[in-house]
Amino acid sequence: MSDVLRFIARDDVQVEELPWGPHEWISREGLTQAEHLLLVRVTMPPGKAHKFHRHPRMEEIIYVIAGQAEQWVDKTSQRLGPGDAAHIPMDVVHGTYNAGDENLVFLAILSPAKFDGPALVDVSEDEPWINLRPVCMA
Repeated sequence: MSDVLRFIARDDVQVEELPWGPHEWISREGLTQAEHLLLVRVTMPPGKAHKFHRHPRMEEIIYVIAGQAEQWVDKTSQRLGPGDAAHIPMDVVHGTYNAGDENLVFLAILSPAKFDGPALVDVSEDEPWINLRPVCMA
């Protein structure tokens, strides 16, 4: 795509396959001119999770479209369903686990879109996160 978009059609979305499910990028560098926002729709199959991690330079909002999420923000969890959301401050450990028998579909809105350093730091194998949940999911 030679030009960045102001209107993003379904066919413009950039799909990235990740271990916890496909990511449909609606806004990111090279797709839009947004400098402060990233937007991705994630479809997480049953039994999958984006285990405990943090974004050192970004804050995030997760908005559930379908399914059930076990959403962790720091050491607190809550069940989220369609229409529910969670705010994750910058550099706070969090994790999203599919808590149902159907696909979990959610939007992740992250800001800023441009920054120095890693986008994500996995801490799922570190204490206390490795033992925080009674049952670890894939």
